[in-house]
Amino acid sequence: MFANQNPIGRRIRSWRDENKYREIVGVVGDLRYDGLADDIVNLVYVPHTQDSWRTMLLAIRTQVDPHALVRSAQSEIWSFDPKLAIADIKTMDAIVDENLARPRFSMFLLGMFAVTALVLAAIGIYGVIAYSVAQRTREIGIRMALGANRADVLRMVGRRGAILAGAGMVCGIAGALAMTRLMKSLLFGVTPTDTSTFAVVCGILILVTTAACYLPARRATTVEPLEALRYE
Repeated sequence: MFANQNPIGRRIRSWRDENKYREIVGVVGDLRYDGLADDIVNLVYVPHTQDSWRTMLLAIRTQVDPHALVRSAQSEIWSFDPKLAIADIKTMDAIVDENLARPRFSMFLLGMFAVTALVLAAIGIYGVIAYSVAQRTREIGIRMALGANRADVLRMVGRRGAILAGAGMVCGIAGALAMTRLMKSLLFGVTPTDTSTFAVVCGILILVTTAACYLPARRATTVEPLEALRYE
């Protein structure tokens, strides 16, 4: 609000329709007032004696178990006014858990669906490539009969699998980048285009593709050329 100038000592109106000006005595960090899903907005703290409400929230920071200080805090408050009602005593961890309960449940379901989709994708990749290699057993036998060695066969199968997997991952990443923006409201501290998440998923699919190419190709290379030529 004041660019690069020092705001301490300046005067502002904390409410849009307020006629009196209040002096700034300190600056605090940004926070999300009603929950982690809320946007960061401009907030002003005013003394309770200047702008009193019917209720007050008291936050206590401690290095010991917060539950052990409940009685002491109640005694201190009642020493000012024994008629004050104290209710809804919670730890900050409990407040955060309540605030995150619904997003966590939604993310748990999405996570289960994502894991299921990843497993199905891995099974599908393995099955398709393994079937493709099995269909080429006769071709592999002919190549080996003409002088190709096992390394040549493995490279051939691996190259084809890499092309298919690469094309699939490019399409998948493009679709994920478009769809994950819809999940922005469910993410905290993680962007919809989190690089590490995409890298891990792509790494898993690459490992599955490698195994799907290597195992059937290695099995095919163990077949004698004459048997492979008779393979149907």
